[in-house]
Amino acid sequence: MNRTRLGRRVLLGLLALSLAVSSTVAAQPTREQGDRLERKIEEIAKNASSDPVRPKRTTMSELEVNSYLAFNGKDKIPRGLGNPQIVIGGDGQLSGRVFVDIDEFKRHRSSGGILDPLNYISGQVPVTARGVFRAQDGKGRFQLISAEILGVSLPRPIIQELVAFFSRTPENPNGFDMDAPFNLPAKIREVVVNRGEAVMVQ
Repeated sequence: MNRTRLGRRVLLGLLALSLAVSSTVAAQPTREQGDRLERKIEEIAKNASSDPVRPKRTTMSELEVNSYLAFNGKDKIPRGLGNPQIVIGGDGQLSGRVFVDIDEFKRHRSSGGILDPLNYISGQVPVTARGVFRAQDGKGRFQLISAEILGVSLPRPIIQELVAFFSRTPENPNGFDMDAPFNLPAKIREVVVNRGEAVMVQ
């Protein structure tokens, strides 16, 4: 897998998690921290292309992840999303927030009826949620715990709709399925989520 594809997959993965998790980020993102994570992604891709793959652990801090989203991946973020932020808690817990253009989303879906909370919302609004991420044996899985939009609880099917819509790619036109395990990129075998950091294990 080349570095460009890996960077894109990492970005889309982070965005999907941003849509599926939420809280407030304390430290301010910087270009320097974003560049640091970009170099780490390049090193992960380089190691994945070696034969055999060298055992390697790469730590990505919460600040680096949010800086990458704010600067390095800003131009690659799908239309309709803005200012994604992720908080990395201990024991696999993730939380985050992303501003979603609800009008852009609704242009591509049928109304869910009078009980659909999105019928009464428009413009750029923050979607927040939290969940638990586990990754081992080359597979990752995310479990959504809760989600809200403007303080209103969102049903899981609507969050899945949002995640799937904004994470679509030509290679994966159906987008990210929160309920399904997925293959970790770049021969990553495990991801250890500690407080304030995630460790990629190749």
